[in-house]
Amino acid sequence: MLPADCAGCGTERTQLCPACRQTLADARPGPTLLPWAHAAAPYTDPVRQLLLAHKERGALRLAGPLGEALGRAVRSALGNRAGAAPLLLVPMPSTRAAVRARGHDPTLRLAGAAARSLRRAGLDARAAPLLRHARPVADQTGLNAAERRRNLHGALTVLPRARRGLSGRQPVLVDDLVTTGASLAEAARALADAGLPARAAATVAATAVQPGG
Repeated sequence: MLPADCAGCGTERTQLCPACRQTLADARPGPTLLPWAHAAAPYTDPVRQLLLAHKERGALRLAGPLGEALGRAVRSALGNRAGAAPLLLVPMPSTRAAVRARGHDPTLRLAGAAARSLRRAGLDARAAPLLRHARPVADQTGLNAAERRRNLHGALTVLPRARRGLSGRQPVLVDDLVTTGASLAEAARALADAGLPARAAATVAATAVQPGG
């Protein structure tokens, strides 16, 4: 069921009110605590509520505006390299259990929406789910940055088919949210080990931004 009220602020009879849509559109992407990872907006309301509604409550129509914000973060992360080569947006993988519980893969859906947004802007972009979990990991809730890095080390791998038809594309990691950056760093390691080094990463939101960024 789609929410009857705005997922961002609760305004009645609209899933995304004009004010929240404008807040998302006006956000200025910039670097996070990882300089090579840019976020479209801080993880504060209404962006936080929009992401939670899309991810946990099945508000799938929010993928479009959230994907547009993610696309802007991709362009920000790449800078003048954005048009240098065709782009490959690689979403952070969800576990099978999480996909079953939610009924969809939110990050893959956002990656697809971002790729469409980038194509509308004249860039050659596609999304491909290249990563998968190689082993179980502990719940990250409550872990600090160092503990998250240890928890995730070696947790991701690249699907065997990943190299097919991807020659010449710039891999860009994408996710809905970056906190400590441990997940993006592990994903970057996995891609690099497979000979597909990510040039940058982009997220819709970040819990912290780089000082001065």
